[in-house]
Amino acid sequence: MQKISLKNKTAVVTGASKGIGRAVAIALAKEGVNVVLAARNAELLRSVEHEITAAGGNAFSVPTDITSEQSVEQLIRETQKQFSSVDILVNNAGVGIFSNVVDMSVAQYDEMMNVNLKGVFLTCRAVIPLMMKQQHGEVINIASLAGKNSFPGGSVYAASKWGLIGFARSLMPEVREYNIRIVTISPGSVNTTFAENEKENPNIVQPEDVAETVLFALTMPGRSNVSEIDIRPTLKPKK
Repeated sequence: MQKISLKNKTAVVTGASKGIGRAVAIALAKEGVNVVLAARNAELLRSVEHEITAAGGNAFSVPTDITSEQSVEQLIRETQKQFSSVDILVNNAGVGIFSNVVDMSVAQYDEMMNVNLKGVFLTCRAVIPLMMKQQHGEVINIASLAGKNSFPGGSVYAASKWGLIGFARSLMPEVREYNIRIVTISPGSVNTTFAENEKENPNIVQPEDVAETVLFALTMPGRSNVSEIDIRPTLKPKK
């Protein structure tokens, strides 16, 4: 099977300052992709940018609040200035606050919905017209198995990820005629600092595993769109 080369393509990765986003950005850079790093923490972004460039990759960081329309538009303007095109968008930024509904504040609800769902809408709305014009593009959404399963304390987080999956499923037929592929990857527990019970567990998925899955989806032959991928630990995680 002839895989697609990613060399010299340009990717915008949100939530790129740590965890899955950092791993995805580094993996893309190793494949010769020009990587634009987006997140709110400028210091952490610069650290990832330096790590990539020190290894011979090409990265450019743009501190971004993906819940802000103006900030997202600035991100895309800076990307076009630096690299002229946007070939890949990785919507990875996410927030998880786990609490029973009766104990959750409206501010916590708004934060999750704004980052996990509104942010994806804003980045897609900003990038997809460019992809339509160039007649190609890839949008990778990092969702969660919480978007397909229910659990106590996860009502709002799960709702945001169910919404993301539904958004992506409907977006796909809107843009497929422009040779744009929409892929949603739903990891289960990943060894990041995202949740306390996911730290340093040897049996759970690593951020690099998710990054490899992103590469798999992006390098599939252009005729194939792997629209949804679930990732879960092979072994039951130890408590």
